[in-house]
Amino acid sequence: MAAATPELISPRSPRVSAARRLAKRNFRGQERLFLAEGPQAVREAAGHADTLVDLFATPAAAERYADLVGEARAAGARVHLADEQVIADISTTVTPQGLVGICRFLDTPFEDILSARPQLVAVLANVRDPGNAGTVLRCADAAGADAVVLTDASVDLYNPKAVRASVGSLFHLPVAVGVPVEQAVEGLKDAGIRILAADGAGAHDLDDELDRGTMGGPTAWVFGNEAWGLAEETRALADAVVRVPIHGKAESLNLATAAAVCLYASARAQRASGGCRSVTES
Repeated sequence: MAAATPELISPRSPRVSAARRLAKRNFRGQERLFLAEGPQAVREAAGHADTLVDLFATPAAAERYADLVGEARAAGARVHLADEQVIADISTTVTPQGLVGICRFLDTPFEDILSARPQLVAVLANVRDPGNAGTVLRCADAAGADAVVLTDASVDLYNPKAVRASVGSLFHLPVAVGVPVEQAVEGLKDAGIRILAADGAGAHDLDDELDRGTMGGPTAWVFGNEAWGLAEETRALADAVVRVPIHGKAESLNLATAAAVCLYASARAQRASGGCRSVTES
């Protein structure tokens, strides 16, 4: 059976040019659209209601992932067969996988997150590296967090590197963007959530907090910049500044690793006997 012929063969076509521009933040903001590359991201987008707008696929990828192309069409996406050069032109990866989706923005208003009475939240304050932001989002999803908040000084949620680093978690949990850190903390406190700032020089030790049984209630962790951590004024907003203990000789933990440790510590405490999740879910 002969392979299908690509309908898009020129990187200069208007449709391709419009997709390529979404690699830049200002165009993403104007169109409220972003790129999702590879079969996993496209499948997540197709399964998220009213999200996937267009799917570009090489004939080989369309044949290999025929079920996924069918899911995209069923979700209402326009499917375009494109040659490999067009896909490479749209893609932001070195080795494109033959599938690139265009998706609508997914962020959730901060007020909606608060009204859902979250029990575990990750707040990214001044996190600038898109890979770290996406990885923390993935960690929050894995730990069962209810939401993530990116403050106004943090990286764009829809940066292609952040989308890839989230490995699909972007489509799994509510994320608020552009919230000033003071507003985020005040709103979470007003919702009855304890604010813990993660900092290597924190006065409180994570192990001690767990031993004292203080982490079973609704909690929001605030994580700071990769290079200089949390600003003093941000630490001052927290109910406690908590450090992850270093039991070996490592100088420190990177942001994503520390976030995973903190979020899983809270998740475990909340699921233990007497924790808020055990009470809520029983």
